Amino acid sequence: MPTSYLTPGVYVEEIPAAQKPLEGVSTSVAAFVGLAPGGPVNTPMRIANWSQFARIFGDPSNPDAGPFMQDAYLAHSVYGFFQNGGTLCWVIRIGADANGDAPQIVAALPAAGDTDVETLRAVALPGVEGPVSVEVVEEEGSGGDEGGKPADKTYRIVIQAGDQKEEYDGLSMKGRSNLRTKVNAASKLIKIEETGASLPEAQRAPKPGKYVLAAQAPARQDLSSGDFEGDPARRQGMGGLVAIDEVSIVCMPDAVTLLNGDDVMFRDAQGKMIAHCESLGDRMCILDTPPDLIPQDVLEWRKDTAGYDSKMAALYWPWLEVIDPLSKRPIMVPPSGHVAGLWARTDDQRGVHKAPANEVVMGATSLGFQLTSVEQGELNRLGINCIRAFSGRGIRVWGARTLSSDPEWRYINVRRLFNFVSQTLMEGTQWSVFEPNDERLWLKLRASVSNFLTNLWRGGALFGTSPEQAFFVKCDAETNPPEVIEAGQVVCEVGISPVKPAEFVIFRLSQYIDGGDGGGDEGGDE
Repeated sequence: MPTSYLTPGVYVEEIPAAQKPLEGVSTSVAAFVGLAPGGPVNTPMRIANWSQFARIFGDPSNPDAGPFMQDAYLAHSVYGFFQNGGTLCWVIRIGADANGDAPQIVAALPAAGDTDVETLRAVALPGVEGPVSVEVVEEEGSGGDEGGKPADKTYRIVIQAGDQKEEYDGLSMKGRSNLRTKVNAASKLIKIEETGASLPEAQRAPKPGKYVLAAQAPARQDLSSGDFEGDPARRQGMGGLVAIDEVSIVCMPDAVTLLNGDDVMFRDAQGKMIAHCESLGDRMCILDTPPDLIPQDVLEWRKDTAGYDSKMAALYWPWLEVIDPLSKRPIMVPPSGHVAGLWARTDDQRGVHKAPANEVVMGATSLGFQLTSVEQGELNRLGINCIRAFSGRGIRVWGARTLSSDPEWRYINVRRLFNFVSQTLMEGTQWSVFEPNDERLWLKLRASVSNFLTNLWRGGALFGTSPEQAFFVKCDAETNPPEVIEAGQVVCEVGISPVKPAEFVIFRLSQYIDGGDGGGDEGGDE
């Protein structure tokens, strides 16, 4: 705005609006930490659909298998997330070694005579970036007769890494033109390891073809809870989610791979996931139980072994039966990914204030245990959200409790509603920082917050017949005395009355008797 008007003319000035509207943040963005056969390691990837996930984390050595791998559940969980209504998630593939370094990027070169046998291995050199591939081409005319003896086959190797390309011709499996020796001496992109040295000489020849190098998934026995936790400073493992503010749901389906005889590592990984959500305060985690538990087992595990107490965590049982794309047979998978998608679907269709329960679980063909109402009673009291199969109504989530012992935070939708409101206020009022701390700022804050909460009340998220009953917003001289202003602070007190789910619907039924006096006819003859 000009400070003075010197030249005659027309001036147009833009005046900021008196009220700053608040736009609600997303509450349905999930994050998955687990194992995959391909893709970047310890790098959070934003995934918008299943096809994108399969393309990034698919197995480069076995494209038909896609992102699925034996004894790992990340792909099943992400698939269940999108199948149940999820629209956006972040995925972190773990696989760092003991020093926190990324695993080697390798590709197995199978033998020509038996593709199940590895004869050579291509390993990317440190610092090589971009997709790396090795193409083995058998040169024409090689392998013919020389003086009545079969000549050695010769090969051409083409190495591609991003924009860099190397080619080596006339290579064989022995002699001065040995494939491994020549490539290792000249290549700046890869090295070749001879893994089939014990094979007969005639079976060491590699099969022609193009092979894409990828980081190998760690062996199950080599995993620890630290691999899942990672390092926030180095953005590894779950620590890579610290800087991603839009995440509101955290799942770690492959934590069950830590169950090697006991569940100490498994519970440690889940405890670190709970601590992650508690420390950030803007997200909840969905926990899985160990597999193959009956109601008494899961009750004892929850009460006596795990003993979790957190308003930022929810536990679901039993496991779900789905069809495995690898074996084409039914397998049991942890339910966290499917439940995360169901949370996202409920948020989209009804709102974050609706308890994510009494909703159908898509993609599940059966359950690991068929639960009855009587068996569920004690499980529900301890915060174990059961998934049940109902005749004619499908497989449904039949619980909506957190793992908190505090009755104030008993229900998932109440905790998530507070997360939604607090994050919306935090992001939507950034404009107020460094504004003059006076009555005009207090009025703007009161108006912005009140309008936002009024819209929430109208949408059914707050309890009460009027906005005055549903919430209060106080930002005035009482909440901001001179000593608070001198400290550079502005205090705005907000209270909301969230709706609670009707967990127990009770009809009181009794016999009704018509109120006649039963005295017969009146006015009879005397």
